[in-house]
Amino acid sequence: MKAELITVGDELLIGQVVNTNAVFLSKALNKIGIEIIQITSISDTKEAIISTLEASKKRAEIGLITGGLGPTKDDITKHTLCAYFNDTLVQNNEILDHIEQLFAKYVNTPIIKENRQQALLPSKARIFKNDYGTASGMWFQQKEQLVISLPGVPFEMKALMNDKVLPALQSHFETPFIMHKTAITFGLGESAIAQRIATWENALPPSLKLAYLPNLGKVRLRLSGKGADNKQLHHEMQAAFDALLPQIEDIFVGFESETSLEEQILTLCTQQKKTLAIAESCTGGRIAARLTKIPGASAYFKGGIVSYQTEAKTSVLGVSPKLIDQYSVVSQEVAESMALNALNKFKSSVAVATTGNAGPTKGDSIAEIGTVWIAIATDEGLQSEQFVFGNHRERVVEKAVNKALELVFKEFNKN
Repeated sequence: MKAELITVGDELLIGQVVNTNAVFLSKALNKIGIEIIQITSISDTKEAIISTLEASKKRAEIGLITGGLGPTKDDITKHTLCAYFNDTLVQNNEILDHIEQLFAKYVNTPIIKENRQQALLPSKARIFKNDYGTASGMWFQQKEQLVISLPGVPFEMKALMNDKVLPALQSHFETPFIMHKTAITFGLGESAIAQRIATWENALPPSLKLAYLPNLGKVRLRLSGKGADNKQLHHEMQAAFDALLPQIEDIFVGFESETSLEEQILTLCTQQKKTLAIAESCTGGRIAARLTKIPGASAYFKGGIVSYQTEAKTSVLGVSPKLIDQYSVVSQEVAESMALNALNKFKSSVAVATTGNAGPTKGDSIAEIGTVWIAIATDEGLQSEQFVFGNHRERVVEKAVNKALELVFKEFNKN
């Protein structure tokens, strides 16, 4: 079963809004065995919507549209779908009551005609009530073409998709089983990994396909499989990873489908009853941001100091000015001092520190652009390592964040 995602909105085409809906929908449909063969973003015009639907029915059995269902004149998806399916709008009293209740309970401004017109819906479509908004979901079926229209507001779309559309699709179609499992590795490049596991990759069964997904210091190894027998597919996937993991055990940190690296750090900290503190310079608080995105991070993350300027390293973090004068602000000695001082200030079990030169100029450092020192401090001692992450500022920073999290994970994983 194949589907095409069609996202409507000029805001997507001019880069004003990131198309996160397509990411969510791709994952959701894939989990129930529906293959996404194309993602198309189009403008808010009748011509664009109709021409895309005409082309889509030649490629896929399902067309899933998001966007263009609001109450204003630029929202034309509902009217265009009526024209495409030769349908008319009729008032849906259940939806009208729902809209009026939403306004009475949650909206401070009075309900107006345009809001009530959201209850005008295609007479031939199956309607999905939007529990969190006024734009209903719609299911159109004509011969071999199924078109589903959902609002573009992400939290409204996700609720409709999870609660109503996915169950409807599963009862309507018999789909194959699609399975993905992704191993996350740190510290070795894509080409080196491919060379190491070439024999294993060549021996994969026809039902499984390997993809390499490199990204700033880490490489994800994704195995994808599709088949009619879920049990057999699961067995083949497990057997493949059982053979792979001994070959990458020095760089493997976990499976993406299970938890992120940050979540695994949280789990290890909770199990070991340990805490973490951070002293960041070149990474500018991004390590702390990654960790605190995880619910429950307050149980183990004590806090962090972003000592971006040299003066902050001395006055706030307590690094000795003499140490900086002697070794430079980007150095092993300063990184270790930052980590040790963070450990003591926050009274944590482990502290990680970053200091580096991300560019485009050297600033207060004599180190070459791309140089980053990362230090880990514990009650048992200090360790630090120098890295050279290239000359692109954003890549240097993100690689430093990823490497710091990798080192923290390995530190907690020693026990």
